[in-house]
Amino acid sequence: MTTGPDGLVVVDKPAGLTSHDVVARVRRLAGTRKVGHAGTLDPMATGVLVLGVNRATRLLTYLVGADKTYLATIRLGVATVTDDAEGEVTHRKGAGGVSVEAVDAAVRALTGDIEQVPSSVSAIKVDGRRAYARVRAGEQVELAARAVRVHRFDVLARRVGADAGLPVIDLDVEVSCSSGTYVRALARDLGDGLGAGGHLTALRRTVVGPYSIEVARTLPQLDAGFALLPLAEAARAAFPARELDEAETRRLVHGQRLAATGRPEPVAAFAPDGALVAIVADEADTCRPLLVLQG
Repeated sequence: MTTGPDGLVVVDKPAGLTSHDVVARVRRLAGTRKVGHAGTLDPMATGVLVLGVNRATRLLTYLVGADKTYLATIRLGVATVTDDAEGEVTHRKGAGGVSVEAVDAAVRALTGDIEQVPSSVSAIKVDGRRAYARVRAGEQVELAARAVRVHRFDVLARRVGADAGLPVIDLDVEVSCSSGTYVRALARDLGDGLGAGGHLTALRRTVVGPYSIEVARTLPQLDAGFALLPLAEAARAAFPARELDEAETRRLVHGQRLAATGRPEPVAAFAPDGALVAIVADEADTCRPLLVLQG
């Protein structure tokens, strides 16, 4: 039986740690094994990692698919096997002939609804094994393209430099995108589209759904004073709210249906005392509980 507080922890993950490393740290701080995350970050990446503790782990299913925003740096002129700075260089073409206008056009082509081939070192499973494990074992991995949406792909700054004697261009960008979009793959495809090659040299996730870097806490801050975002508060930030009366609360606790919410997305239902009772969703002219958290 799970004991201890329930809630979310929004962590500002440092570079060099895996998402699992952060989960292990929060397990120790929270005094429970029941900790999970709503979407990984690569070890080189920093920024928002949303963790659920105890009953809040059951909310993570609905947060994994949330839109995300990233700040990133893309180097044009050099390609790597991992599409980021941690991988072996596959070729250096340089980016001396790449114009501002060409970059802008290539960025526009990667904005909106696109088909994206994930990076070969992603965590996608191929015949039961992670793609990255197959690549590291020396296998050739080809993943199928998938539909993703890049809401915004803005170039914030451009710097010209050199890499191994060849001219390169570093682009600081901000990307807002659907879940499942790989910013590493955007860097790769941007470079390929310009005929120069490209890879990611820095990545920072600033937003996951309703949770931004402004509310995130570093691991030293959590070590100094561990605190959770309470379950009800976390749900109010992430879902539309439905306020229940006592009779409706009892019905939901017992798994019964209520009148439809009129919303297309899942809705958080709250008891009169403000406690989170359930996550519900409409089905025909009623709403049914997807997840009951009281009772």
